[in-house]
Amino acid sequence: MSLFVPSEVDERLARLELPFNKYGLDPYGISRDHLRIAYAAVTWMYRHYFRVRTYGIDYVPARGRAMLIGNHSGSLPVDGGMVLASLFLEHDPPRHAHGMVEKFAQLWPIVSQWFCRVGQFTGLPEHATRLLEDERMLMVFPEGVRGTGKLYSKRYSLQRFGTGFMRLALRTHSPIIPFAFIGGEEAVPAMFHLKTLAKLTGAPYWPVPPHLVPVPLPVQCDIHYGPALIFEGDGTESDEIIEDYVRTVKRAIAELIVFGTNQRGISVPVSPLETIGDVERGEEGA
Repeated sequence: MSLFVPSEVDERLARLELPFNKYGLDPYGISRDHLRIAYAAVTWMYRHYFRVRTYGIDYVPARGRAMLIGNHSGSLPVDGGMVLASLFLEHDPPRHAHGMVEKFAQLWPIVSQWFCRVGQFTGLPEHATRLLEDERMLMVFPEGVRGTGKLYSKRYSLQRFGTGFMRLALRTHSPIIPFAFIGGEEAVPAMFHLKTLAKLTGAPYWPVPPHLVPVPLPVQCDIHYGPALIFEGDGTESDEIIEDYVRTVKRAIAELIVFGTNQRGISVPVSPLETIGDVERGEEGA
């Protein structure tokens, strides 16, 4: 073990099934050295800060293409980082998922470069298609910034889903693994947004929690994975069929949220099961 990097990270990184060349780079430019640092950071957060408990990890396939589709929980992307950590730390063999990052994040210096070096790419359909056809795994939040941008008064409600992810799954014949992230709403509860700061930073919103500084609180978080969903089609189906498929996925996620919040004794203002009908046509969320 080297300084600040647990031996667990080095051991699991050695088992990660990515085709690194002699320079430690894979065909997509993912850097083994960058991954090592990133996984050391999220491992500490997963184990000690958020004390994440993961359920249903066996529903995630050991190899091959798949799409992880879940809810955004909280005003900062804690959920994405902890899902990546759960796949790396809890799955056997460890798996690496590629997140589909919002376009605005690619405009941030340093951050955008790090995202690319650890395999988190801009959420464009062509990127997603290529990764899936190369038997990679994607992590997609179909709510987009609507999910992270919702206020605490709407906690655990599912915002409008884009339909692009479903056409992508059908075109690439990829199974969908639904998941629910519980705890992010309490870790970063946004009371309101500061529009001026958002414009200055190029972010779609600037959340203001009760403790004023948008830093996540050390709230215990849970991840619930559900059984794979497989749909028939090739992606050219009518909007009505696609929207019905999306609602099926949204319902599966809502049921996981209900189970997870009930398990934790968390009260929600509106049941996520009441928000499954809202979808949006187009490539958003793909």
